[in-house]
Amino acid sequence: MRIYDIIDKKRHGGELTKGEIDFVISGYMKNEIPDYQISALLMAICINSMSENEVYYLTDSMVNSGECLNLDMLGDLSVDKHSTGGVGDKTTLIVAPIVASLGGKVAKMSGRGLGFTGGTIDKLEAIDGFKTSIDKADFLSQVENIGICVIGQSQSLAPADKKLYALRDVTATVESIPLIASSIMSKKIASGSKSIVLDVKVGSGAFMKAKSDASLLARTMIEIGKRFSRNVRALITNMDVPLGRCVGNALEVWEAIEVLSGRGEENLKNLCISIASNMLSCSLGIGENEATLRVNDAICSKKALSKLKEWVCMQGGDASCIENPSLFLNAKYKKEFKATNSGYITAINAQMVGTACMALGAGRIKKEDSIDKNAGVMLNYNYGDYVSKGDPLCVLYSSSDNLFSEAEGLLYSAFEISEQAPPKKDLILEVLK
Repeated sequence: MRIYDIIDKKRHGGELTKGEIDFVISGYMKNEIPDYQISALLMAICINSMSENEVYYLTDSMVNSGECLNLDMLGDLSVDKHSTGGVGDKTTLIVAPIVASLGGKVAKMSGRGLGFTGGTIDKLEAIDGFKTSIDKADFLSQVENIGICVIGQSQSLAPADKKLYALRDVTATVESIPLIASSIMSKKIASGSKSIVLDVKVGSGAFMKAKSDASLLARTMIEIGKRFSRNVRALITNMDVPLGRCVGNALEVWEAIEVLSGRGEENLKNLCISIASNMLSCSLGIGENEATLRVNDAICSKKALSKLKEWVCMQGGDASCIENPSLFLNAKYKKEFKATNSGYITAINAQMVGTACMALGAGRIKKEDSIDKNAGVMLNYNYGDYVSKGDPLCVLYSSSDNLFSEAEGLLYSAFEISEQAPPKKDLILEVLK
C-alpha cells in the first residue's frame, strides 16, 4: 500500500477502504507519511467529500490512535454535550449542573477559546482556584460521586485528530463537513459517554453560516454516533446574535449563575432548558416532556445552583463567588457604548461582538496567548428591543483603558438600528435524532 496511490484514488473521487484509511492515520502518527502528502489527501477530501463509510472509518481510526475512557461503571447515565462554538455560549456551565443534579453523569472534556468564540475551560478558570487539570482516576471518581467533572482536553484522547487539525488549520481544509464531523466525534467517542447531545450553531457568530450545512453536519455526526452504538441528538441553533447578555469569561460565569438562580435572558435560558432536557431524556431514558418538567424544577428549587457550588468546590474553586456573583464584574475599567440613534435593534453581528471582546483582551489569536478573564461586553439591550439615542447599548469591561477605542469601532459595525421592528427569530431551528 502506498500513500501516493491513496491520494490519487481520492483525487479522482474514489472511495477509500478501512485498510487504506488506517494505513494513512497509522503512518502519519508514526511520522512515516510527511505533512505534504497528508495535506494533498486532505485537499482531495475537501474537494470530493467522503462517503458515510469513509467518515466512519476515519473516525474509528482517530479514536483508536490513543486512549479511550471507559465509563461502563456509570451504565447508561453517562452523557456529554458539544457545541460547535458560538459567541456568548456558556451553556455547559448551566446544563452540566442541571443534569448532574437530576441523576445524569456528565464526564466532559472541553477546550480553550481561540479566535472570536470563547472556550469553556477559560470560563471555568475565571473562578478563583478552579482546577481544570485532574488525573484520570480523580476525574472518574468525581463523576461517579457527584455526577459532574469538566476538565481540559486530554492529549491522549484521539491524538490523530489533534495532529490532523493543526494541518487542516494551515492548509485551507477546515471547511469540510466529513473532516469536521470525524474530528468532533472522534473526541466524543473516545471520551466514553453513552449519550451525546450536540448544539450545532449557525449564523454570523458561528462557523457554519448556512442552515443546510449545519443540518448536514448534524446528520453526519448522528450517523457516526449510531455506528458506535451511541445515543446522539443534535439541536440546530441560531447564532446570528450573541447568546444571552454577556460575552467574556468572568461575565459569562456571572450570567450562568443568573440563569441557575431563576433569572437570565430568555434566549439563553430556553436553549439551556432544551439542551438539558435532551441530555436527561437520553441518560435517564425518560420522555422529553418529563425531562423538561424536571429541568425546570431543578432551576426553580435551586437544586442545580447547589450542584454548581458542589462542583466548584470539588475542583478547588472558591464557591463564595456563587453566593456573591458580583465578584465577576470587577474589571478595572468599564465604559458604556451608547446608541447613536433611536429605533429597534434589527441586528447584532455576533462575530463582531466576539471580535470586540478579543480587542478588550478576552480572547486569544494563538493558543499560547494569555487572556484577561475580566474583559468582555455586557449587552443592556438585545435583538428586537427599542432604544433611544444615547441609551447605553452595552457596557465594555477591560483591564486596560486604551483598548476601548478599537472595540467601540467594531461595535459600531455590529449594531443595526432601524425605525421598524424586526421579525422574531427562532433560537432552536431544528432538533435531529
